[in-house]
Amino acid sequence: MAESTQVGLIGLPLDRVDGALKVTGRATYAFEYAAQGAAAYGFIVSASIAKGRISAVDAREARLAPGVLLVLTKDNAPPQTPWGPVDLRDRFARAEPALNTDEVLYFGFPVAFVVAETFEQASAAAAMVRVQYDPIAGDYDLHAAAPFAENPGRLNGGMPADSAVGDFETGFANATARIDANYTTPYQNQSPMEPHATMASWEGEMLTLHTSAQLTTSPREGVARTLEIPTENVRIITRYIGGGFGSKLPYYVDATLAAIAARMIGRPVKVAMTRPQLFHTTTHRTASEQRVRLGADSDGRLIAFGQDALVHCARFDIYTEPVCGAARMLYAAPNRLTRHRRAKLDLPRSDSMRAPGEAIGLLALECAMDELAEALAIDPVELRLRNDTEIDPERDRPFASRHLGEALREGAVRFGWDKRVAKPASVRDGRWFVGLGVASAIRGDTLQSATARARLERDGRLTVELAMTDIGTGSYTILTQIAAETMDLPLDRVTVRLGDTRFPPTAGSGGSFGSGTSGAAVLAACRKLKAGLASGVTEAVGSVTPAEQDGAYSHAGFGAHFAEVGVDQDTGETRVRRMLGVFAAGRILNAKTARSQMIGGMTWGIGAALTEENHIDARYGSFVNQDLANYHVAVNADVGDMDVVFLHEDDPHGGPLGSKGVGELGICGAGAAIINAIHNATGARIRDFPATPDKLLATLEALDG
Repeated sequence: MAESTQVGLIGLPLDRVDGALKVTGRATYAFEYAAQGAAAYGFIVSASIAKGRISAVDAREARLAPGVLLVLTKDNAPPQTPWGPVDLRDRFARAEPALNTDEVLYFGFPVAFVVAETFEQASAAAAMVRVQYDPIAGDYDLHAAAPFAENPGRLNGGMPADSAVGDFETGFANATARIDANYTTPYQNQSPMEPHATMASWEGEMLTLHTSAQLTTSPREGVARTLEIPTENVRIITRYIGGGFGSKLPYYVDATLAAIAARMIGRPVKVAMTRPQLFHTTTHRTASEQRVRLGADSDGRLIAFGQDALVHCARFDIYTEPVCGAARMLYAAPNRLTRHRRAKLDLPRSDSMRAPGEAIGLLALECAMDELAEALAIDPVELRLRNDTEIDPERDRPFASRHLGEALREGAVRFGWDKRVAKPASVRDGRWFVGLGVASAIRGDTLQSATARARLERDGRLTVELAMTDIGTGSYTILTQIAAETMDLPLDRVTVRLGDTRFPPTAGSGGSFGSGTSGAAVLAACRKLKAGLASGVTEAVGSVTPAEQDGAYSHAGFGAHFAEVGVDQDTGETRVRRMLGVFAAGRILNAKTARSQMIGGMTWGIGAALTEENHIDARYGSFVNQDLANYHVAVNADVGDMDVVFLHEDDPHGGPLGSKGVGELGICGAGAAIINAIHNATGARIRDFPATPDKLLATLEALDG
């Protein structure tokens, strides 16, 4: 297939319309808002135990500290709705009370809140709060909890936790080649640049929250539920967000505490979590233990396909990472088995992190496919091509569009895959062992509900309003392009306003559905407005619903990752020299922002493969890594040459724009391509991620011998 060709404004690689505001510091983030009346500053006091009860809180010294306006504890916090309900259909709209219990649910659990005239005064006084606990032994070990893990029945989104097609056990037993391997992935933390923050202010019974959130309507409902006030009395404003990656899908106690404190002192209150607090008080990606079983005939066609996953959730929650979701759609096999098991631990909540499920599920699956290719002496690209399918193998319906094979073939040519030497440890470059790896990419594509309003102003300018958010992905720019092209206006005559619950509701940013869903609503509003201009209409509202995505088909984006690595012969240090991602993601709405999203996802793949992990200190039930000095995300020095190619793809059965989500597709499979390249370079099979140097030393020593 050819690369994408674009006509009109939609699809062009245009610069971000909000770029100048951001680079000049004029884009206002949640903690930077000023309100009528000087804002006070709040600081959260976090629990130093992971499980137990608060027996006493001594806040006398803190209350007398300079500048202190309020110290909130369980003893003087107002009544609130208890946390949950746990099974609420929109889990991001659950009640999130603060200081309403003497129970400590996890390390870092909020146990007090100090408000003062300045941030420094609040943080200093917070250190003066003395909390006494009655600790209780907790469960923090995922592996040890495996015998007590439960079948969750259903995963978030409604898909079944387990699936079975044919007779897996018989098919696997009769296969010519079999892979039965266990893989482990670590705890991971999103770590956006902007910490979670809120400024709350009241005008009579009306609460306004300037907050850093990926959603608007969900936190509005949740805050109202928590404080037991009407939903219409809560306004959420979140115009600019410094990253979220899933961690800002829920709202947190910064919003609750700011709202409570602002009402109690009669002034706006600002709260920003510290970086260590982000690691405990917000959500994270679960660790996992996975078993992948692949059975194939002598030609490399899969006969049996199985993946089991053990994950955790917080003791009080029910979130289950959908690890095997991609496995159910990626390759053909007549006999299939996937299972999820969930262990409840006394840790902070796990929840969505960029490409929940696929990011870690494909890390294991695509490495297992590489092992199968080696066992059969079949090229890894060819093995994947032989198991490609136009029919969703578990739902027995066609894909709306699927060009995995084209992505693999195009990537192989562009990357120079034909120069790969199959025998591991065969290529040297001085002190470096050099290898190539490949992996497939898949990410389910969904359409959500959204509404937008388009208004033609007296001066001929177009204003578009919707409660969508821009978490750094380019929503402002893409929606401007859609509106301008639809209305036949230049870009500078269009203003898009986002991030306010006074605007028409949308599903927000998350799950790679943001641009396709909100863009379709803008498209509908502008088309309606344009059609009504002759009769004097100057304002129109347009909507989109999931029903506009054809349910007779399965919907997903696809791609292929290729990686070249060098592994130092003495230290085991791995360097990613180059990566190529070839993707079929429907109609590309902005070639520049889409490419940026893919490069970001591929960079996350480097982190997942080589550096990114967190550990639990079993003594305290806390994460060991609590800052960016010790939690190692991939940085500029870790990233080699990267290239991204989009194939031209038409998807007549998807959303109204024909686009697919790209925000998460770029990470799916990226880490596996790197791990497979390490095997090609050295012969080492890494199944415990990430591939830190210590895990390679034994293989390198054997090669040296």
